[in-house]
Amino acid sequence: MVFNTGAALLDAIVLAVVSEEAEGTYGYKITQDVRQAIEVSESTLYPVLRRLQKDECLTVYDMECGGRNRRYYKITEKGFAQLQLYKSEWENYSSKISKLFSGGDKV
Repeated sequence: MVFNTGAALLDAIVLAVVSEEAEGTYGYKITQDVRQAIEVSESTLYPVLRRLQKDECLTVYDMECGGRNRRYYKITEKGFAQLQLYKSEWENYSSKISKLFSGGDKV
């Protein structure tokens, strides 16, 4: 991608991905889902997950899968509220950029 992805946009994308699963989802799947929108490495994603957990936007729990523990991330009420804010801001931002790219309201 030509455009840089800032921390807020990455947080918004991760929260959107995690919010799709009511019981939460695990790190590798989050990485794969995020990669549908932007290219991101696991080494970039895991600090984002930790930050969102620290900010109380995500909760974390472990569950056994195939004899190993798998760490799951689940969105919290605070995380959902933050996601709604991100969505609102994105709608406003993206519509302004799209308007500029399409020629805007030139008279």
